[in-house]
Amino acid sequence: MTVSTDAPSARGGEDVVSPLSQGGASARADGGPRSVPDGDGGRVVVVTGMSGAGKTLALKFLEDLGYEAVDNLPLTLVGPLLGAPLPNPNQRRRPIAIGIDIRTRDFGASTMLAELDRVAAGRGVTLRLLFLDCDDEVLARRFTETRRLHPLAVERPLGDGIAHERQLIAPLRGRADVVLDTSNLRPAEFKTALTGHFGLERAAPLVLFVTSFSYRMGLPREADLVFDARFLSNPYYDAALRPLTGRDTRVASYIDADAAFAPFWTSLTQMIGPMLPRFVAEGRNYLTIAIGCTGGRHRSVAVAEKLTGWLRQQGQKVDLRHRDLVEGDTA
Repeated sequence: MTVSTDAPSARGGEDVVSPLSQGGASARADGGPRSVPDGDGGRVVVVTGMSGAGKTLALKFLEDLGYEAVDNLPLTLVGPLLGAPLPNPNQRRRPIAIGIDIRTRDFGASTMLAELDRVAAGRGVTLRLLFLDCDDEVLARRFTETRRLHPLAVERPLGDGIAHERQLIAPLRGRADVVLDTSNLRPAEFKTALTGHFGLERAAPLVLFVTSFSYRMGLPREADLVFDARFLSNPYYDAALRPLTGRDTRVASYIDADAAFAPFWTSLTQMIGPMLPRFVAEGRNYLTIAIGCTGGRHRSVAVAEKLTGWLRQQGQKVDLRHRDLVEGDTA
């Protein structure tokens, strides 16, 4: 999968460090933005680099890690943003990720570095500069495939615009704390690299969503894993159970008594359990598991309830929703 936003590669004579093989950090030159460590709340990551190298995606991933993300912020507003008082004095200040590039109003490499030096010295924050680079050929292909205009190639060939931008922002690359080459990075690898450099101790864990649904109403579009419970005995055909839902213990007991349920449940938990750490390793923050039956009232609800309880016993954070419980009239 191609990262369709911003990245770097080795070009003649450049000292580019691969984020996967060597950690992704370039040697920092003397005189970079100075800062005073102040815990997560005082952390600021400024994301810059070549247009098309992945800035938008990087900000999204940093937001997943717990940062407050702001894109294309004018340089004159960086200081006021970091010094703005919180609406609640007891509220903890979140770390911030700021996107600044050639499209930013009042942008200039020297101006940007001077402003970052001033802010880091005056605000007492831990400020780090992330530069996203990418091969010229890869950048050209990304702009061509997405049919986007390069900001400096409106009235000139795309290759000339890329070359001109590279010249203008070269000082930023030299002062960056971290340089990531996204030319050949898959999104999961990109996120892993960012997590390694900028992850917070309290980064968000994998959040699970379990939902029941009615096949009559269609599959949940957000579902990552879908399981069909229509093979189980249907409580709808028991007159005493028909008006109840899968939340009722009598319906749950009826489904548990089905000879097909025990092997299904064993297979389900044995499959999902080992998958969760792998999803985390791939950089996933959210996972939606959907359980369906005919009407979304009995079988799917009971299985979703039982699965949610089991996941919570495994220490997982789980949100439960019964999408069609009101609308459904059978299971």
